[in-house]
Amino acid sequence: IVVIASFAGAPTSPPWYFNLVANPIATVELGTESFEVQAMETSGEERQRLFDQQAEQMPIFADYQKKTTRQIPVLVLTRSD
Repeated sequence: IVVIASFAGAPTSPPWYFNLVANPIATVELGTESFEVQAMETSGEERQRLFDQQAEQMPIFADYQKKTTRQIPVLVLTRSD
């Protein structure tokens, strides 16, 4: 699972981003399933690849990046169980 802390291009990342960085073990609810994940922030080429994939599917993400000077964080949530 890939999550992007765009916050619609706001100057700061959304509060959930800071929570995941401080506490990278989280529970995801996806449909009727609930499971534990480990969050890991991406960087460099991997971050850019994942962000570009999302921006290709939903161009508004490219707009969000244009609205802010911060690099929008991209995190990967890896299932723990």
